[in-house]
Amino acid sequence: MTEPTPSPTATSTETSVRPEPTDVSGSALVDWDFAGAAASRLAPPGPKADRREITQLVAELRQAGERAVDLVARTARLETPPGAPPALVVDRAGWIRTNAASMGAMLAPVLDDVVARKRAADRERAERAGRTLPDLGSASQAISGKVTGTEVAGILSWVSTKVLGQYDLAPQGTPRLLFVAPNILAAERELKVNPSDFRLWVALHEETHRVQFTAVPWLREHLIAEARSMGSQVLPEPENMGQRMSEIVSRLPGVLRGEEDITQIVATPEQRARLAEVTAVMSLLEGHADVIMDEVGPSVIPSVKEIRRKFTQRRKGAGNVDKMLRRLLGMDAKMRQYHDGAIFVRTVIDAVGFDGFNAVWSSPDTLPRAAEIPDPQAWVDRVHG
Repeated sequence: MTEPTPSPTATSTETSVRPEPTDVSGSALVDWDFAGAAASRLAPPGPKADRREITQLVAELRQAGERAVDLVARTARLETPPGAPPALVVDRAGWIRTNAASMGAMLAPVLDDVVARKRAADRERAERAGRTLPDLGSASQAISGKVTGTEVAGILSWVSTKVLGQYDLAPQGTPRLLFVAPNILAAERELKVNPSDFRLWVALHEETHRVQFTAVPWLREHLIAEARSMGSQVLPEPENMGQRMSEIVSRLPGVLRGEEDITQIVATPEQRARLAEVTAVMSLLEGHADVIMDEVGPSVIPSVKEIRRKFTQRRKGAGNVDKMLRRLLGMDAKMRQYHDGAIFVRTVIDAVGFDGFNAVWSSPDTLPRAAEIPDPQAWVDRVHG
């Protein structure tokens, strides 16, 4: 398939500003530009389509994005600022480059913190031994960044074939709604559903994420800060790095067999408790998007029940290799977020209505806690009394 060419905004290779290291910078641990370029080369081509079909696909996705704006805002009863930038229709390479830039910006302070702690510990040991800690120059950093960038590229290239759409939080720039055209085309062909209905259905879900973050101004920075804080906590202390890595490697077979959750082996009990709180927010966001798309669907998408049934089955029907990669990357947990979050949202709406549910967006304190996702009444009691 000759894939649609994304706009310069969507394919920008701009990453976060990286400080010039006097010794070594955590930001240099991953060469994000290299990772994005390598992943773009590794990503398999999309489905075959002629020029007419591609043109129609891109135009219809843009129209679906525009149509979804008012449909979602009215149903969710949330007010968003006017003048939302139109959704960007991108190919897999465009999605990869956008996400490499965003991941670099998101993780830069986390990696800087980890490296600073490790170098401080190394420096202290060297001083006690009467040695001078060697300076790690730019050449060593460049080699290290490309090695790690190659590993990241493999992950990005695989995920780029799975994502239908995304609201990119863009810690380094302007958030934007993305539709990954070749993946949407592949999914609708695989499911044998009405293309126009499916494209609008996808747009409703992704547009709900845009509404969440634009109608609730504090939410984006809150989530970015929480993710960075969690990242710094989950990465092991420098002196425990070797031991933790050995433990993780030894328990990976259990993850691949589905016997363990990846978070159970990369985090301590205290860190898992903190991670559960972040996961609760993600469950809210994904569940809310699923609920809104299903609330809007019947009035504008004739085949919505068929699409939901087939899409739910598709989530369960991945092949063995696909399932292993999902477990390794923690994507099985994301699938549970859709399910658990949707039950939470529907139960709360049944109890206090849409306006009562929307109290969830009042402040970080009104977001659901980990224990409240499986017990929505506990959230109702805490927030509404």
